[in-house]
Amino acid sequence: MTEPRSVAPGRLEGLRRRLGEAPFTRRLVGGPDQLTAPSQWQGLIGSVMIMVGSWGVGWLAMTPTSLFARTTVLNPLRVEPVGVVACAILLVVGSLLLVRAWLRLGQRLEGQWHTHTAGSTVTRATWLWAAPLMLAFPVFSRDVYSYLSQGRLLHAGLNPYQDWISELPGWFMQGADSIWAESPSPYGPLFLLVSRAVWFITGGSPEPGFLLFRLVSVLGLALCLWAVPRLARRFGTDPGWSVWISVTNPLFALYMIAGIHNDSLMVGLLLAGFVLLGPEASRRRNLTGLVLVSLSIAIKPLTLIALPFAGLLMLREHPGWLARVKVWALCLAVAAVVLAGLGALTGLWFGWAPAMLTSGDAAFPYAPYGLVGLGIGWLVDSVSGSGVRPVADVVYTLGKVVAVVFTAWLALTRRPVHPVLATGLALLAAVVLAPIIQPWYLLWVLPLFAVVRRWHGWPVWTLYLLVMLLVAIGVVDQLSVAQWISLFWVRVTTGIVGLAYMVFIVFLDPKTSTLFPLTARWRSRRPRRTTHQEMP
Repeated sequence: MTEPRSVAPGRLEGLRRRLGEAPFTRRLVGGPDQLTAPSQWQGLIGSVMIMVGSWGVGWLAMTPTSLFARTTVLNPLRVEPVGVVACAILLVVGSLLLVRAWLRLGQRLEGQWHTHTAGSTVTRATWLWAAPLMLAFPVFSRDVYSYLSQGRLLHAGLNPYQDWISELPGWFMQGADSIWAESPSPYGPLFLLVSRAVWFITGGSPEPGFLLFRLVSVLGLALCLWAVPRLARRFGTDPGWSVWISVTNPLFALYMIAGIHNDSLMVGLLLAGFVLLGPEASRRRNLTGLVLVSLSIAIKPLTLIALPFAGLLMLREHPGWLARVKVWALCLAVAAVVLAGLGALTGLWFGWAPAMLTSGDAAFPYAPYGLVGLGIGWLVDSVSGSGVRPVADVVYTLGKVVAVVFTAWLALTRRPVHPVLATGLALLAAVVLAPIIQPWYLLWVLPLFAVVRRWHGWPVWTLYLLVMLLVAIGVVDQLSVAQWISLFWVRVTTGIVGLAYMVFIVFLDPKTSTLFPLTARWRSRRPRRTTHQEMP
């Protein structure tokens, strides 16, 4: 083999300059916007597929006030079996295509998370992917119809903490899930005020109603996109990565925007309050932060867990006991004033407190602690005949006690855990030890963990698998199908297609399979065929 000829330095510099001016080279060395454009457009296509699929298998109330229930424009998608199956497949493929776009976006930005452009890129992708979902029918959940019915309860002068949706005439046609029909409202007074306002403005019409509730979810999304990068920058984490792993995450778009959940506003208010709190912040800024945290409690009272850690954010490291007691007294006073004011507006006062302790009687299949309680109840009942439910309730109460004790330990330990991380751990304990777990509960803790520390290794690829699994489960579990069409076979078809796409992402896709260690190791061990043209 002959030695390569040397090139004069002057000619080499000219060659580099000419290459640098070539459009192809500019694309290769382009910034995050150019590199991530395919992923952003791929995610947009997935969102459009979800939107169209929801028109066929999304939840639609059959009340006379519904705009679409009185027309036949959607009959080819909702009445004909071919249209229903096609929409179900569109929904699952579009959802997993959105997951793949999210994974590819993270791959393309790897090594550039520290740049400002990376943060703007993931924020732009988040809004781009969420935009088509604004016009989707509710998918992955129909809780929004329960929101509307609880607003109707309050507007009728009833108490959602004591009166049930099933007491309303025609409640089933309004679209609310029967599993919550005889349960007290788990929401705070602020959200019940919002629900009442939506019912009053829309007159109970479901389509304008869920569009207004979706705007509430979008407000929560905007607060998260504002707060997460600021918290990440404050605690030394890459802002772009923190936004990508937690808010750009497809679970947020699918369960918060498409599924319309008030958890979006709950988390957004909590994070925004944490941004304002600090030992060097002014008194007015800290008070505003505590008000925002209290408003988060007024959306869902479970975030009461975050109140002691909000106080610790206002103190310097290793605070003394006197400083903790003073700041916790301030937190309690601000929260009490805010919640009492909202309670007076609704006339419900603190009725959410006993309702929060009694809500959640049903144990879902994906609630491990709920199944543990039922299992222990069955065992005890088979021996003593005491009944399953009383024993299970004791197990559930014990879980709540353990969660409270763990939260108290996090707040009272001599060397406190990072307040934001401690909030995430306390919420995680409350979720794991509850009889009910919903897929979107993961989004309560993801931002809190992401802004404190960047993850590597098994936590990251485990999250990837969990996101895909929760997306596929959400689609298969929440399909609205007419009674004359077999829901079982629609679910089987959707599940098979979803499983095939998941296998493709994890094992067969040459791009995304590298994200999973076992798959990447298997692919690297496969024998590679060489050609005569390849250099040794």
